[in-house]
Parts: sequence; structure tokens; C-alpha cells
Amino acid sequence: MQLRNPKLLRSESYFGGIWHSAENNHAFTVNNPATGKGIIDVADLNAIDAEHAIAAAHKAQPAWAALTVKERSKLLRRWFDLIMANQDDLALILTTEQGKPLAEAKGEIAYGASYIEWFAEEAKRVYGDIIAPPNNSQRLFVIKQPIGVVASITPWNFPNAMLARKAAPALAAGCTFVAKPAKETPLSALALAVLAEEAGIPAGVFNIICSSSSPTIGKVMTSSPLVSKLSFTGSTQVGKTLLEQCAGTVKKTSMELGGNAPFIIFNDANLDLAIKGLMTSKFRNAGQTCVCTNRIYVQRDIHDTFVEKLTAAMESLNTGNGTADGVNIGPLITTKAVAKVASLVDEAVANGASVKYVAKVNTNPGDTDTHFYPPTLISGVKNNMQISREEIFGPVAAITIFDTEEEVLAAANDTEFGLASYFYTNDISRVWRFGEALEYGIVGINEGLISNEMAPFGGIKESGFGREGSKYGIEDYMEIKYMCLGGI
Repeated sequence: MQLRNPKLLRSESYFGGIWHSAENNHAFTVNNPATGKGIIDVADLNAIDAEHAIAAAHKAQPAWAALTVKERSKLLRRWFDLIMANQDDLALILTTEQGKPLAEAKGEIAYGASYIEWFAEEAKRVYGDIIAPPNNSQRLFVIKQPIGVVASITPWNFPNAMLARKAAPALAAGCTFVAKPAKETPLSALALAVLAEEAGIPAGVFNIICSSSSPTIGKVMTSSPLVSKLSFTGSTQVGKTLLEQCAGTVKKTSMELGGNAPFIIFNDANLDLAIKGLMTSKFRNAGQTCVCTNRIYVQRDIHDTFVEKLTAAMESLNTGNGTADGVNIGPLITTKAVAKVASLVDEAVANGASVKYVAKVNTNPGDTDTHFYPPTLISGVKNNMQISREEIFGPVAAITIFDTEEEVLAAANDTEFGLASYFYTNDISRVWRFGEALEYGIVGINEGLISNEMAPFGGIKESGFGREGSKYGIEDYMEIKYMCLGGI
């Protein structure tokens, strides 16, 4: 990996303003999913290290909270500028450890940085209230204060953006931050720490602890009385475990959990626009996103035309090593992920679904075949098939035919998840009626790319709670304090 700024590639964790090896000197290897080969050995921190990192954040908290909002804003803005100045290197690190194509990786760097830029400004816009008192001898007012030390656990599919999306509002609010990145992709997090240090963010404010054991570090975070809030992005199952663990210290939590996004195309939709939106929503990051289309519902009388158009669009997908020219679909993160996608497709076909298209995989010498799954189109999918009930997390477009609006609404809402949903129509009455009836935190209407720093991102039902981004995003990192002044 040839970087213009080699300092961005680190193997130690960062906390208290110091780069640390593991307390027990253990390490784990970070692998390139496209080649299966090791990139670098990273310090494998344990519970004792995690406690030290949390203590460093706790120590730094009062001074960071005492800075003026303008001072914190300037430091965050400097961090943003450094990230964008190093965008190419950060993208190469991301692609090498995670697999997504370089163009996508560059987009993720900009996307993650946009949250730092946004919350650098939102730091100045935390407002309180004056409340009309019940009598003339009192004055009632509300202020908002930083919650304290924030711990986060972030996933491998967006190793830069998911971290930035949590750290930015926390730091803007005046909280200090301790992050545990996924063991598959710690290098992007460590590179952000390099630039945070260069930006002048004080020691102990932004901390990264890398470990091959998420349960070990997670248990320290959830049980520590010094941690006031936990923010987690990952599976619903793990989220439930963390919520149980946080109950012991009654922590504030934000949970962005699993999804099962429906993508619905009505017969009055602009099919070309729908195909464009679906290609973005389904195949970004090889289908490995929590808001990826999972279930495609197509109204019966446009089904054949839609399948024909989607097949033609999928022929443009070029699967291979994310650093190779022209590649727009990278590898899946592990061989286990490939096996899961394959099993979902096999189960659907065994129960009556039919394969309409399978793309080729174009690997080069040195690449491994075991981490790639070909973009695949299947139709005749039923709502009771596993592929309709579970997150695919792979490049498989699974189509179900529907007849009526009532039918597809019931099918779309028939899931414990409620993160993202999409539908395409040119009927303005349906836009409002159907959009309001979908049980999801996010609804894309004639649009397949829905996430940005200005909008609230988050789900309902078992997809979690809390919102990231937008003017609402900083609220999860603040405590509301009511003050009553009497004797006037």
C-alpha cells in the first residue's frame, strides 16, 4: 500500500494522546479481503487497556466541555480539512482493509467528513429555553450540557463514516469519545486518530482502542461507571445484548441496528429512474449496508419489463479487487459472509424462485476467489423465504411480484425491522398515503440514495432508536437540565 502520507498507517491504539501497544503485547492481523493476505499486525488490546482509555477520556472531559463552542468548532473544522486533504490515502487504506472500490471509498471519506463539518457548525446551535413560570416569584429555564464520556462500537462496512458520524456530534457537544472499531477494519479509525491529533484535538478527547474481542471491550464499556453513553451500529442481536449490559449503570444509548429494506416499484413509476435508484441502493458496497435494498417488490404488469431493464443495468457491474480500474463491486468481507449469501439464494431457488442473471467475477492474479459473490438477480421470491426475512448483505437482487397497494404495504411492514424503505410512484396522493403508512425511520421516495449529514438517520422497531446527523443528531449527546430560580 503506497501512501503519500505514510504516517496514516498505524498499528498501535491511541488514547490519552499516546500511541499504545497492547498491555500484554498481543496483536492480530488485518487482512485484505480481496487477496486474503495480511496487511499489518495491529495491537490487540484487552480489558485493562480499555479501562485505561476510558479513564483518559474521563480525565479529559471537564477541560474539553469547558472550551467555548467556537473553540471546539475550530478544532473540528481543522480535523475536517485534514481529512479531505488526505482523502486519497484514507480511501486507499479503507479499500485495502474493507474491499469496496476506490471510488466508493473516496465517497465514504467525504461522507464521513461531512458529519464533522456539519457538527462543527451545530456546536454553535445548541439552544435552551425560558419557560413561563407558574407564579411571578419564579423563573424557569432549561440548559443543555454534554453527557460526558461516550463509548462507541462501529462496524466494518463503513469503517470511516460510521465512526465520524458518532464522534462528530459527541465532540461538538463537549463529550469525550472512546471508539472500538471492528476487528476487520481498524486501520481507518487509527488514521482518523492521526489526523485528530494533528488537528490539535486535545489528548484524551478522541480515543481508539483496537481489539480482536468485541465482547471483551464491549463489556468494559457497558459496565464502566465512567461511561455515560454508548452508541452502537451493528446487528440487532448484539444490540440487545449491549442494552442489557448497559442497564446495570443506566447508560444513555443510541442503537442503529439491522434492516430489511423494501424497494417498491408501482406500475406508474418511472422505470428508468427506479432502476437507477435500485442500482445505487442494492449494489453499493456489494450490498453490505444496513440501508441496502433487501426485498424488491414489483407490480405484476411491469415485472417482465423491469427484470429486462435491471438485467441490462447489472451487466455493467464489474466485480473484482477494489483497487483495480473499472471495478464497481468489491469482495464480501469474509468467506462466512459469502457462504451466508449463497445459502439464502440456494434456499430461495429450492423453494421456487428462479435465477434470471448471474454476473461474472473478474479477479486478477493475487486475488482470492473465496471472498467474491457474483451480482445475482432472482425472481419469484416469496415473503416466507429466508431471503425475504433476513438481511442479505450481498449483491443479490431478489424480486417479489405484487398486485395491490394494500398487499405490498402489508408485506413491506411485515418485519421486525424498521430502518430504511424505498418506493417509486408518480401518484402524488400515494406519495403521502404510502409514505406515512410505511413503518420505517427513513423513506426514500423516487430516490435510492437517502443518507446525508443534514438528515436524521435512524430506525424504529428492532432497527433501534436515536438519530445521527441533522439538527437532531447532537441531542443524543446532551443532557437537559431544568433550573428553577425562586425568590424574585
